[in-house]
Amino acid sequence: QVQLVESGGDLVQPGGSLRLSCAASGFTFSRYGMSWYRQTPGKQREPLAHITSGGMTNYADSVKGRFTISRDNTKNMVYLQMNSLKPEDTAVYLCYSGFRGYWGQGTQVTVSS
Repeated sequence: QVQLVESGGDLVQPGGSLRLSCAASGFTFSRYGMSWYRQTPGKQREPLAHITSGGMTNYADSVKGRFTISRDNTKNMVYLQMNSLKPEDTAVYLCYSGFRGYWGQGTQVTVSS
């Protein structure tokens, strides 16, 4: 049974930082690319960052230079380090697996003073 469980979402002030985590299980994690998306009400899910099985990364322009995706294949974890957060980063953040397109349930990030 494949599971993706996100954590780390919180309320943070503008300019602050958060690290999101996604714990994966039920598939051979190291073989697949992983991604982070975000979603706000009434909008489509926005792809933010992708990391290949080999560790190559790419980012959406909206987060490039502020967010960093990483993975730990020994722990079956993928992370999203988010710095210089802005109010427009407020969303539910979701983890996505390249293995059969599984999604996590999401974690809420709210950026507000």
